[in-house]
Amino acid sequence: MRCGTCSLLRRLARLAPVFLLGVLAIWAGCSSAASAPAALNPEIESFIDQLVTTHKFDRRKLRDWFKQARIQSGVLKAMSRPATARPWHEYRTSQITEARIRGGLDYWQQQADTLTRASTEYGVPEEILVATIGLESSYGRNTGASNVFDALVTLAFSYPPRAELFRSELEQFLLLTRELRLDPLRFKGSYAGALGVPQFLPGSYRRYAVDFDNNGRRDLWDHSDAIGSIANYYKSYGWQPGEPVIVAIEQQAETAGDEFKTLLERGLKPHATVAAIRRGGVTPSGPVADDALVCVFGAETEAGMRYWLGFNNFYVITRYNRSINYALSVHELAQELRRAR
Repeated sequence: MRCGTCSLLRRLARLAPVFLLGVLAIWAGCSSAASAPAALNPEIESFIDQLVTTHKFDRRKLRDWFKQARIQSGVLKAMSRPATARPWHEYRTSQITEARIRGGLDYWQQQADTLTRASTEYGVPEEILVATIGLESSYGRNTGASNVFDALVTLAFSYPPRAELFRSELEQFLLLTRELRLDPLRFKGSYAGALGVPQFLPGSYRRYAVDFDNNGRRDLWDHSDAIGSIANYYKSYGWQPGEPVIVAIEQQAETAGDEFKTLLERGLKPHATVAAIRRGGVTPSGPVADDALVCVFGAETEAGMRYWLGFNNFYVITRYNRSINYALSVHELAQELRRAR
């Protein structure tokens, strides 16, 4: 009589090599899958190639960062409805408030020495510097809570209308964090990736930030560096000390004519002399030199469209933010602060 147990053992022995090979094959497949790099968006892979080739970044580190990035739907929603797109009178009401004026006066007093030094060195009025910081970050109290890397990745690869701009800013951000020797995944800023008290985009941080307190760092969360950097930004774009920003136009029937519409369509960069504007039937509401170069622009008030002549300094403010509403708000808040002080 044959032993059943012995027979079973002999069958298992014959099967063991096959079983073992199967286990090894499964293990090898799992190991291979685990070691293979996870796929990234092809556009991101191409972007990584560019960073490695152009700036000698570490590919594995970049891929690790991008694998951790998350597309932010809130960023895309915010970009689709910017506050500056509202009618001027609504935007102004939300920006030039009693609280912001009081906050500006307090900030001016706290930072008086730094503001005076920056204004003297760069030629930009103190009230313009204070107003800019007030509108950008409520005098440094709100520098943004968005993850900057996530925001920039979202805009660079999921927002086609401005993808080219934000890919450039993402590149500048990675260069900036490498220069600062800081982790790019840990920065907080605006939903558009703006940084610090002045809310500079990364490219502007690298180009215009200055070490105004001479401590060896360009730190835009430091108020001294922020003030000096904004002044440097405006000067770099051609701020003209002592020159006007805007002057209102007297409302006339001519403002509805074709010649006036042509002036409006020529943009915000000063392109015509005041003398030429006058010949076109447009009258400034205050004294202005005839040879001054100006643009013509309008904004929507509760009573209808209102028009102004914009000088070079108005154009410079729009280099900080391209919105007419924003530039008007900086100018008017600055005037309110100067009057109150």
